[in-house]
Amino acid sequence: MRFIINSCHTNTTLEGKAYITKLAGFLPNNPIENEEMEQYLGMVGNEPSKARRIVLRSNGITKRHYVLNRMGEISHNNAQLAAQAIKKLYSEDFSVQDLEMIACGTSLADHILPSLASAVHGEIKGRPMEIFSQAGACCSGMHALKFGYLSVLSGNTKNAITSGSEMISPMFLSKNYEPEYEKLKELEERPIIAFEKEFLRWMLSDGAGAALIQNKPNEKGLSLQINWIETVSFAHELETCMYSAASKSNSDGHLKGWKEFTPNELIEQSVLSIKQDVRLLEKNIAQTGAKELAKVMERRGLEATQVDYLLPHISSEFFRKKVADALVENGIGVPQEKWFTNLTKVGNVGAASIYLMLEELFNSGKLLEGNKILCLVPESARFSYAYALLTVC
Repeated sequence: MRFIINSCHTNTTLEGKAYITKLAGFLPNNPIENEEMEQYLGMVGNEPSKARRIVLRSNGITKRHYVLNRMGEISHNNAQLAAQAIKKLYSEDFSVQDLEMIACGTSLADHILPSLASAVHGEIKGRPMEIFSQAGACCSGMHALKFGYLSVLSGNTKNAITSGSEMISPMFLSKNYEPEYEKLKELEERPIIAFEKEFLRWMLSDGAGAALIQNKPNEKGLSLQINWIETVSFAHELETCMYSAASKSNSDGHLKGWKEFTPNELIEQSVLSIKQDVRLLEKNIAQTGAKELAKVMERRGLEATQVDYLLPHISSEFFRKKVADALVENGIGVPQEKWFTNLTKVGNVGAASIYLMLEELFNSGKLLEGNKILCLVPESARFSYAYALLTVC
């Protein structure tokens, strides 16, 4: 592979390098305030949620976006959200006909088959192209970014568009919990939906983000050179924390998948709901991720003092101090004045969150050539982490 050492802004194609040249986000419909949430999601058993205020007080989110209206009608599916973000990347200099590959990540696609990237390709049209679908949770958007990065870096393609998208609010509609509520009412006087099932109702929201990766930087304006992207899983030592279409054993943490349930059990036990073990989350998410980041930074020769912006995907403001403390304990503390997040105003959009942060920062006018941006994305599903270093050029 041939490398040409040159300034970032040059008309010469730089082989063996990859640049994010444009970023876009798409948030459906009008922002929804905290007090409006149950008007969209509904009340289980016609009773206001007791967990809602507790969760919202901890997570610090004040606004989020849903594909739902107050009637429970859906404006966009997952593929359409991703497609809307991708289409914002087109310009006079780059159209869908120039696009060579798309890589799409999400926590929960619209259907089991076909894949999300296939559905997105169907939405954006264009020409025959390579596609890649990444399943998972918050890291899936970063996995898609890495696939696109490696494709361009290797010369497999000259460009790629990657996305992270989530369309999850319909799963939180009260109608999906009512059968379990009614079943519990037959057995006890005060049926209560388990906190692990209700917790995420007040945490997650809808939206999409996308990045255009090319083998040369913008001729005018800034670009982000991708220095490296690293991902790691700790499933070998940590049990499942967040899951859907499954039931978790309290004795050994084993997951029983949806195929092992009868149709009635799927409904009566809300098996298809998305759930999270908050005790495992609090115990492992910050410290495990910080320890691994310290190893990555040492291996890559990156000092904390070299970082100009830290973009941590924190699912809740509750974890801000925990992440900060864990970074300090592992010798890689980055002052919070260098942190950049938009959680409180756009919500926790899972796989799309890192794209939405990058898009806002990239277009903020704050970036200077040479700035280094460190991205930190945790995923609690079975505890995975993604890290990336970008340099403004």
